[in-house]
Amino acid sequence: MRAVGIDFGTSHTVAVVAVDGAPARPLLFDGSPLLASAVYLDPGGRLAAGSDAVRAARLNPARFEPNPKRRVDEGEVLLGSTSVPVSSLVGAVLARVAAETRRWAGEEYAVVLTHPAGWSALRRGVLVEAAATAGLPSPVSLLPEPVAAARYFTTVLRGSLPVGAALAVYDLGAGTFDAAVVRRSPAGLEVLASHGLPDVGGLDLDQALVEHLGEAYSPSRTALWDSVLAPVDMEHRRQRALLYDDVRGTKEALSRSASADVHLPALEVAAHVTRDELERLARPMLTRTVDCLARTIADARLEEDDLVGVFLVGGSSRMPLVARLIHQELGIAPTAIEQPETVVAQGAVSVEPVARVPAQRGPSDRPVSATIPTQRVPMPPDPSTVPVGHAGPAVPAPPAPRPAANRAGLAWVVILSVLVAVAAVGLAILLLNG
Repeated sequence: MRAVGIDFGTSHTVAVVAVDGAPARPLLFDGSPLLASAVYLDPGGRLAAGSDAVRAARLNPARFEPNPKRRVDEGEVLLGSTSVPVSSLVGAVLARVAAETRRWAGEEYAVVLTHPAGWSALRRGVLVEAAATAGLPSPVSLLPEPVAAARYFTTVLRGSLPVGAALAVYDLGAGTFDAAVVRRSPAGLEVLASHGLPDVGGLDLDQALVEHLGEAYSPSRTALWDSVLAPVDMEHRRQRALLYDDVRGTKEALSRSASADVHLPALEVAAHVTRDELERLARPMLTRTVDCLARTIADARLEEDDLVGVFLVGGSSRMPLVARLIHQELGIAPTAIEQPETVVAQGAVSVEPVARVPAQRGPSDRPVSATIPTQRVPMPPDPSTVPVGHAGPAVPAPPAPRPAANRAGLAWVVILSVLVAVAAVGLAILLLNG
């Protein structure tokens, strides 16, 4: 089997390829598994995607769209003076994936595109059209993101999700938050309930941190700071891009350490930020995500013991505060992994193990095996079915009589013989005396 799983995200796109039974591996774009979902229309009419688009945007931001996924309902987007269909923007990103996939899987492979559980048929249609624009092989399979995450949980992490049980998926990405409850039914995995927050994601946390730094360090040089946040020339656009890159890196560093420094361009300041500061900024937004997760679990109407756990997905979910809030509010210690960005794409190409057939119940209400016989000794072959000259399978010889049983039988024979002899001697004596 050759397949690629693609998680088209708001800020980044991740693709994982599985080739001929080998372990699935993430595709790398400029050395990173994260491909920027950004698109730039150059003056010649060519659409560039990924890091090429991000770099080109510093020259002319009017031709740049950083988050095509957020524009999925708009039909067309104006880049410069040209209207470009949203499907073409998405297709430009997927074309980068297609080019890299061909290097590993050749020309023929299956494609699985993931999407939020709540997406309408119209939005899913944009994905299918974009895949065709990108030259990906058809037909393309579509899979809800939380189902792909649940597949990862069971196939890669080997988590237990028996029939009737459910897994809650907490997905905090760059642009949005999504919560879902996925249950395993006899037919497979199904989404019982899903909710989302379109205004909460890693980008919103970055913006909150930028505003916090501005309040702390810019009062004496407000004009310089404003020129970076709202640039009008190439130099200040570069400074703004550098600022947001450094802020994002600082946010990620604070998931591993208690403090970090970030350079503020134009102000020429090395600002010191602590994890406590970031968590104070993030707590209101993250509290909303946990409330959304709790509402989703409630809407799934599960029995008390049906929920096996909460699985953290999306790059921003690695913040330590996320797991703490879930544990405090829901009483569940969530499952977290080191690289949550690749979970959905890898789950899309993971093959679910064959479910075990539940034991049947007989009249006595005792489990009866449906497939495996309890007799372990093979039956002797039917001579009429064994070909001439073929001895057939080896059959164990009948068990030999137990030594204890042999000795008991012999003892009874001896006793009876003695009694017969005694009776014969007595009879002889009576005859002689008579």
